[in-house]
Amino acid sequence: MSAILIKVNGRIHTVDVDPATPLLYVLGDELGLRGPKFGCGLGQCGSCTVLMDGRATRSCITPVSAVGQSEIITLEGLGTPEKPHPIQQAFIDEQAAQCGFCLSGVMLTAKAFLDHNPQASSAQIEHAFEHVLCRCFVHARMMRAIERYAQTRRV
Repeated sequence: MSAILIKVNGRIHTVDVDPATPLLYVLGDELGLRGPKFGCGLGQCGSCTVLMDGRATRSCITPVSAVGQSEIITLEGLGTPEKPHPIQQAFIDEQAAQCGFCLSGVMLTAKAFLDHNPQASSAQIEHAFEHVLCRCFVHARMMRAIERYAQTRRV
C-alpha cells in the first residue's frame, strides 16, 4: 500500500492503495464516485471512462499510479443538478439517457472528442463512438444530444 495523491473533480485526495489498483476502483471504492462503471474490465466498452487531462481514458485498465499529476474529471465533475454542463443539458433536452450505464463513456468521449475537434462532421463524431457500447440502444437520442452539444462547440 502507498499513499497516493490524485486530483479528481478539482479536489486533491490522498488514497492508501496498491499503486497497481485500477483507477476505477479508487474512484468508486475510495472516493465514492458512481459515474464511471465497471463494464467489461478490459477497456473495451467505455462504461468506466473518465477524462484525464481532457483525454477520454478507460479507468478500468489505468493503474492509479499512472495518474501522476494529471487531473481526473468524472461525470459527476462536469456540472451540478442546478447547473449541468452543456453536454449534460443536451442529454436532458433530448431525453437521451435510459439506464445510464454507458453515460460516462458516451458523454466524456463526446466532450473530449469535440473539445479537440470542434468542427467535426457527424460521420467523424459517429466514428469516435465505435468503441463505446450502449446496452439499451438509445443511440439515436444520444447522437442527437451529441450533435446539439457539437453545435455549441462550433460557435
